[in-house]
Amino acid sequence: MEQKRAAHAFATLGHPDRLAVFRLLMRFAPRGVRPTEIAAALGLKANTLSHHLADLTGSGLVKVTRAGRSLFYSVDLDAAEALIGYLALDVGRARPDLLAPLLAHRKDAAMRDTDFDVLFICSGNSARSIFAEVLLRDLGKGKFQAFSAGYRPGTALNPFALEVLRRNGHDIAGLRSKHVSEFQKPDSIVMDFVFTVCDTAAAEECPPWPGQPITGHWGLPDPVKATGTEAEKALVFAQTYAALRRRIAAFVALPFDALSRMSLQTRVDDIGTEAHAAEKA
Repeated sequence: MEQKRAAHAFATLGHPDRLAVFRLLMRFAPRGVRPTEIAAALGLKANTLSHHLADLTGSGLVKVTRAGRSLFYSVDLDAAEALIGYLALDVGRARPDLLAPLLAHRKDAAMRDTDFDVLFICSGNSARSIFAEVLLRDLGKGKFQAFSAGYRPGTALNPFALEVLRRNGHDIAGLRSKHVSEFQKPDSIVMDFVFTVCDTAAAEECPPWPGQPITGHWGLPDPVKATGTEAEKALVFAQTYAALRRRIAAFVALPFDALSRMSLQTRVDDIGTEAHAAEKA
């Protein structure tokens, strides 16, 4: 990245609110986010957010697309990569003492109990992330160790979710609602993948995960908020389960041994983006 452009990008990110917007968009990348959703997540006024988004797009770090009447803002990943590369390789001269901490928590392949450890996060950990945990456990056929957690978990799993799992032949023994902090302790399992499966979870404030896992946002509407008759609510839960099953099936089918880390991240992003587009069609 050319120095003048890098200076502009760093200056743009120097404002706390603009940095917060950029961090939020990175959590949703490569998908875009509506301004109303950004404002609600960060508690920003609409006119203030508008100025920040204009500055971010002007710096080249963020791009905007239109779908119907809605604008969607997303991170320009090429620009973000160039900025990080400039800081690490040009400014930092690729010093091993600076870069080593980024790799310090990598897993030793010889110490694995399974090929991959995967965590699914949503707000309540009562339905969507539970669906994903069970689906990966069963569809992964021993290749994955699956976990789920929430930022505001309840004391019990949703009965509609449990019924969907039973009806589809899954073992629900031992399932429970868990707080994400259980997986952020010093002796916790180092995750290879961390997925958010609801929009609010992607926007939650969360410290960086040790080991720099590949992350994905596979957001789905909350079936717990479904209204109507008992049968209509049950249908929404079944549809959410089916949507997650398609994502998980595509994930476990990836040729992990043949893909680089960068390629894996791209494929994970594609699964979420393509599934989202298909469900909106």
